[in-house]
Amino acid sequence: MAFTASSAPSLLQRRTSEVARGVSNTHPIFVDRAEGVRVWDVEGREYLDFAGGIGTLNVGHSHPKVRAAVAAQLERFTHTCFQVAMYETYVRLSERLNRLAPGPSTKKTLLVTTGAEATENAVKIAREYTGRPGVVAFADSYHGRTLLALSMTGKDAPYKQHFGPFCDKIYHTPFPAEHQGWSSERAIGALKALFQSTVSHDEVAAIIIEPILGEGGFVPAPLEFLRELRSIADRYGIVLVCDEIQSGFGRTGAMFAIEAAGVEADLLCVAKSIAGGLPLAAVIGKAEIMDAPQPGGLGGTFAGNPLACAAALATLDIFESEKLVERASAIGARIEPALRDLKRHHAEVVDVRGRGAMMGIEFSGPRTSGTAGAAAAVVDEARERGLLLLTAGHGGNVIRILVPLIIDDEQLDVALGRLKDSCEAVCG
Repeated sequence: MAFTASSAPSLLQRRTSEVARGVSNTHPIFVDRAEGVRVWDVEGREYLDFAGGIGTLNVGHSHPKVRAAVAAQLERFTHTCFQVAMYETYVRLSERLNRLAPGPSTKKTLLVTTGAEATENAVKIAREYTGRPGVVAFADSYHGRTLLALSMTGKDAPYKQHFGPFCDKIYHTPFPAEHQGWSSERAIGALKALFQSTVSHDEVAAIIIEPILGEGGFVPAPLEFLRELRSIADRYGIVLVCDEIQSGFGRTGAMFAIEAAGVEADLLCVAKSIAGGLPLAAVIGKAEIMDAPQPGGLGGTFAGNPLACAAALATLDIFESEKLVERASAIGARIEPALRDLKRHHAEVVDVRGRGAMMGIEFSGPRTSGTAGAAAAVVDEARERGLLLLTAGHGGNVIRILVPLIIDDEQLDVALGRLKDSCEAVCG
């Protein structure tokens, strides 16, 4: 099949005519090709990509080893459904994930297709294991767009809209965000108050948390909070679920963000950068918990697709050979001072936070009734200068950095220069 070129204006017109309005787009561009950290649109413009497909491209666009692995699998077969006829790559990938997941416990893995499937299946597994219905999630969290995942998501606009009623037995408690006045101690107090006033701890199957909020604005949970959460879960027999869909696979300078706290999650939800851009997700967890559902209770037609498994195995090889976990720390060490320099020079920049290469920069003045705030304006200005960025947080007032970890220092410095110039153009 030959690829035909179309102009961006005609494609935008067709997109408006044919694609549902509810699918939003950050950038009014159409990609023609991509390689490494670079993207070219159909008009021939080149961009450095600091969005990475919302964090799915830690090994970069079109990595040769990922392409080769997918091509080799494509020659053999594309699909059988693992529940119908098994294949080795599903098992081999599970073995590698079980050994990567932090903590001393014996692990087992379930492969699925999307992050929302991972979080929903984690809840199913926890409910079966504990015999309890309740789930505690956190304000400003994001766990997916399907019904149970959306019920757990603690960020209303734009995700929840009028899509309810949502699942019951889902409870939200404040996330420990120091910049919003929620210390670890205060957030733990709110969780204990929830158990006293709203749902008894012996009715709670799972507590689900992002070690670093993604859509919620790149807010790291204090390490002492994560340790206390582990203690509370142990005390009451609650399954602790870590949603590492955005923070996992090296982004924070460790393979998984929870490692910094030195605690072991009962269940770990992963997706995004697991397979170099192909759709794949997983729940990795303690074997006795993972084995709670009876055969037939878990799975999915496309879950653990052979092409995605091949891509994931290649991705893990790349992490090892190119030392991308260590590279994330080095990238963060270059990004953080550049962002803090922006904070010193621009009053509109009110906070810089994150860990490793998962950094966010918060601007004052979130969007209001049709008026773009400074963060959105910087994103638009950066695109004109050849840099693709994404926002997050309340009102889209945080620019989050999800650059592929294969970026070299020269490209990184060019991109940071474009970000600096964009902030100066917007903020003065």
